[in-house]
Amino acid sequence: MRIVEGRGGTLLPGLVDAHVHMLQWAAARRRVSLAGAGSAVEAVDRLVAGLGEVAGPADPADPDEMIFGAHFSDGLWPDRPHKDLLERALPGRAVTLFSNDLHTCWLSPAALVLIGRDHPSGVFTETACMEITAALPSASVAVQDRWVLEAADAAAARGVTGVIDFEYADTVADWSRRLLSRASSVRVSCTIARFVLDETIERGYRTGDLVPGSGGLLRVGPCKLFVDGSLNTRTAYCHEGYPGRTGPEANGLLVLPPDELTALMRRAASHGISPAVHAIGDRATAIALDAFAEVGCRGRIEHAQLVDPGDMRRFAELGVTVGVQPAHAPDDRDVADQYWRGRTGRAFAYASMLAAGARLEIGSDAPVSPLDPWNGIAGAVARTDDDRPPWHAEQAIPLEVALASACGGRGRVRVGDVADLMVTACDPREVPVGDLAELPITATLVGGRVTYLA
Repeated sequence: MRIVEGRGGTLLPGLVDAHVHMLQWAAARRRVSLAGAGSAVEAVDRLVAGLGEVAGPADPADPDEMIFGAHFSDGLWPDRPHKDLLERALPGRAVTLFSNDLHTCWLSPAALVLIGRDHPSGVFTETACMEITAALPSASVAVQDRWVLEAADAAAARGVTGVIDFEYADTVADWSRRLLSRASSVRVSCTIARFVLDETIERGYRTGDLVPGSGGLLRVGPCKLFVDGSLNTRTAYCHEGYPGRTGPEANGLLVLPPDELTALMRRAASHGISPAVHAIGDRATAIALDAFAEVGCRGRIEHAQLVDPGDMRRFAELGVTVGVQPAHAPDDRDVADQYWRGRTGRAFAYASMLAAGARLEIGSDAPVSPLDPWNGIAGAVARTDDDRPPWHAEQAIPLEVALASACGGRGRVRVGDVADLMVTACDPREVPVGDLAELPITATLVGGRVTYLA
């Protein structure tokens, strides 16, 4: 028996990040960060300045290697991304930059040639962005697996004991392969991408099943389906149009029409696979709720960043869990104020959801924000992450509620619980809210196995 010295810390349930993209997060940790760039020109300047400062797959000095950047947010830029900007800064180099919300990618002319594509601007959004991402060159599978396991180690150092991996891949197969090299520092709920739904049904997997041979570390997760896009890309599907927008996508982008969404949800649910539906705009959220009502199954809605007041009660009525990312509220407040003007009182509306009886689970959506639920906890409680006053402070939630929502619903440690635990260096309730995101972790355990010790 091993005794772990708590050093006077506070014992709490381990954190469960309820929405991550593990491979994309592991790769993003090795890309040049463009976060905070105020224009396309500044983003390119930051890219050039940051070359050589990240330990990524490419050697920036090798002209045959792809250069990657990440985390740009162009919603408020005065100029637009364009392949010519990249060509002027890095002539002849293959460059791919990913937006912070992962719904946009921006390629140089050489990168377009490398993947056999042509495009007037080199900027792709939504489905086209996902197709481009899949076509890009990448490190070997063995290297990627090492990156992912290292990212899991880093998550354990922040008290994380479990994640729901929403990577658009065959996550059951990928994680089963990774565990052949060594145990993961976190438990993983492996979501089912739409393109492997039929294969998953043929395998006989059902949501919640333990994956054979995983030592209890892997479970089959829900099936991920998309209704709309994102706020920063102005493709979140809303009842009201975006300022200055006209035409068929003035209100955002409807990725899955209601009849197709309902059919896919029904097929998944009839085989024991619960749906997890991406819906960000209020119209998309209403469509997702309607589909749950028609199919008559339980499941999840991911994000629900803008919700019609009349839909707040429906989450609880339908037994639908809401996967939320409170760290996005401070990040997106300026974009929301511009594009959702007059409606932001019901944006990231966690207090209203809770008052209506909804069950919230906090995630990061890494790499959109770092895989560290303490950022989400702090965002949910403080509604700000800088010197500005809280943004819609009426939607803040109490610390104990935020902690439980970030621990898979476990508010406290009880005798008989699975020993997925963390020890914080001090009691979170005694820490100023502005310091919550940096709360030191003393130890993390998964099933009684120490995965991190300060």
